[in-house]
Amino acid sequence: MSLDAETLLNKARNCLNLEIAAIGATRDNLDQSFIDVIEAIHDAILSGKKLILTGVGKNAPVCQKLVGTFCSTGVPACFLDPNQALHGDLGVCAEGDLVFILSNSGQSEEILSLFPTLKRLGVQTVAITAESTSDLAVNSDLVLTYRAEKEACPLNLAPTASTSAALALGDALAMVYIEVRGFDREDFARLHPAGSLGKSLLLRASEIMRCGQRFASLPKTVTVREAILATTKAKCGTIALTNPETGVLEGVFSDGDLRRCSLSGKDFLYLPVENFMSRNPKTVAMDSLAVDVLKIFETSKVNDLIVVDSEGKPAGLVDGQDLPKLKIL
Repeated sequence: MSLDAETLLNKARNCLNLEIAAIGATRDNLDQSFIDVIEAIHDAILSGKKLILTGVGKNAPVCQKLVGTFCSTGVPACFLDPNQALHGDLGVCAEGDLVFILSNSGQSEEILSLFPTLKRLGVQTVAITAESTSDLAVNSDLVLTYRAEKEACPLNLAPTASTSAALALGDALAMVYIEVRGFDREDFARLHPAGSLGKSLLLRASEIMRCGQRFASLPKTVTVREAILATTKAKCGTIALTNPETGVLEGVFSDGDLRRCSLSGKDFLYLPVENFMSRNPKTVAMDSLAVDVLKIFETSKVNDLIVVDSEGKPAGLVDGQDLPKLKIL
């Protein structure tokens, strides 16, 4: 390697600085045209239409990434390969669809050849380009321009800063539109049911709690010995103790409570457990989000949480030791 480490790092920093500058200049250039495109997206989606993104060269993967971003936020979108479009793939276009066309120069032959057919199909076109006077910009219904004075490529040839700016501009459209349409965390989770993201946003306390034979619950009038036997059988460290008449939770008895009551005398095992239980324990509702349950564990000094139903009766227990296995964010 002919270049020393510091030189290589400086070149990398220069590359990043050029891309940062392009995104910054694009940010500073935002104007009413951005609002117009947001409104066009809103009108298309409300009408049951979709977004179509198309571009060639390095803009093709930029389009595909933006398609993924829009789809993940509940906006129907697809990629149209310009080279395949004139050989049948234009069938993906329907009247009223919104077509985003990405081209740095705005003069790509493959892109410009699409226009006559797109016009006949009745779609609305949005140019995303660096050249506001290009044929692409002039012939499009709406235009968004980005700024990339110089590519990060040392030859100023390979698309780098320009594609970063185009991608950032597309991301801005998607993220602003999330707020316009009121798309929230639970909407997002419904489209991402797999993995830790879906678990943290969709799972409820009722789905992660221990219940049945793995959950100990008895009236508060039982003895300490009976409470210990119940927790041992359930293989958990806490028992829910209820009002014997109403079944409503009134306390818990944990391993920590057992250690404390053992200091009370040799006959403690046969005393009512309510004498030693912890009253007013922290609880969660059955429909609480798992991520909110996790926050309680993180902010409170508890090992277990009792899950209660709408009447305040214990339904199960969330054991803090189970949370790492669930991989909740």
